[in-house]
Amino acid sequence: MHTYQLPLDLVRQRSPERPVALVRPRSVAVAAQWFQDNLKADVFYAVKANPSRWIIEVLVENGVNAFDVASLAEIELVRSVSPNARLAFMHPVKSRGAIKAAYADHGVRTFVLDSHDELDKILESTGHADDLNLIVRMGVSADGAAYSLSGKFGVSPDQAPALLQATRHAVKDGQMGVSFHVGSQCMRPSAYEAAMTQVGRAIKKAGVFVDIVDVGGGFPSVYPGMVPPDLSEYADAIHRGFNEMPVSETTELWCEPGRALVAEASSVLCRVDLRKGDALYLNDGSYGSLFDATHSRWPFPTKLVRDGESSSELKPYRFYGPTCDSIDHMPGPFWLPADVQEGDFIEIGMMGAYGVAMSTGFNGYGEHEIAAVEDAPMGSMYGLAPRSIPTVRTTAEENARKVVRLSRPKGKAGQRKRKR
Repeated sequence: MHTYQLPLDLVRQRSPERPVALVRPRSVAVAAQWFQDNLKADVFYAVKANPSRWIIEVLVENGVNAFDVASLAEIELVRSVSPNARLAFMHPVKSRGAIKAAYADHGVRTFVLDSHDELDKILESTGHADDLNLIVRMGVSADGAAYSLSGKFGVSPDQAPALLQATRHAVKDGQMGVSFHVGSQCMRPSAYEAAMTQVGRAIKKAGVFVDIVDVGGGFPSVYPGMVPPDLSEYADAIHRGFNEMPVSETTELWCEPGRALVAEASSVLCRVDLRKGDALYLNDGSYGSLFDATHSRWPFPTKLVRDGESSSELKPYRFYGPTCDSIDHMPGPFWLPADVQEGDFIEIGMMGAYGVAMSTGFNGYGEHEIAAVEDAPMGSMYGLAPRSIPTVRTTAEENARKVVRLSRPKGKAGQRKRKR
């Protein structure tokens, strides 16, 4: 992987034909250290957020050697980088073949479930093994999340006690735990505390001892117009909620950050192949790394990467991807200089989470180059960038600049794993 100081250096040296994923390994290292220093929990990286091999390598090098995996492919990826990594198979619905292979071939001992049928499937597929760690996924409120992940997974509050009891009974020499997910890009720290209260009620009603409380993911990053509180507030809320749960001093606290670990770690350099008024036709799109920009209208920061002067006037643009499908459209608005033209390059920032991970090969597009850059990301929760990101306007008439507040780590590192 070639390293450039700035994205502009790449453009100056050559004009790439394909989109380029610009990666920033230091961003991953800094985020990994923050979670280890500030959250009293075992950190399991959610591989689905970005399964790039270099991400796994940087995390392991910086002390995160536990992973939330959701498929055999993810298990094999992590094992190829770190044979001794801790793996938790956290997809609530798995095939019998995947369970058997994970257990027998890859040493996975931790499995999540949210139904009696899945519990039976895990037990039968592992030969009723004595060393299973079984985690019950609970359904909780997703208020405050940009992406609600409720509905598809999670046992309901009224059915949870019976499943908790059955799972506790099934565990022999391993551990039994509970998990939940407050939704992706959670904007309210109190959502974790509220979820832990819900889960605590179910534990108390079931009358079971819990070895593990897994608060899942949902930890946010910073995007234009989407400014979360300081991450320290999330850590404080989780610690408060954990202290109030009906668990023992030996109960372990786990978390599964994805977006917050890797969003800042990558951006995408795209080329403008045509301009039609306010529409820019790019060589990347919704079938590539811009899935969220299309289907969720996710606000990503953008900037022109040009070797020369550009207009100081910013205008709103919409993007089209390179495929022949008309839904390959990103409505934006994306604010860029008024004189953007064919042949220019645009950097779309904060794409480390669910960017290249979502790429397909539809219509012959979707393949990216990879290059490392040494500059700061466009926005940061960890103090890696200036305390603002490019101007955000919701309409063409709105000229007020929205300054994004960026958080810095607060407090000292605390004891991990165990509840005080």
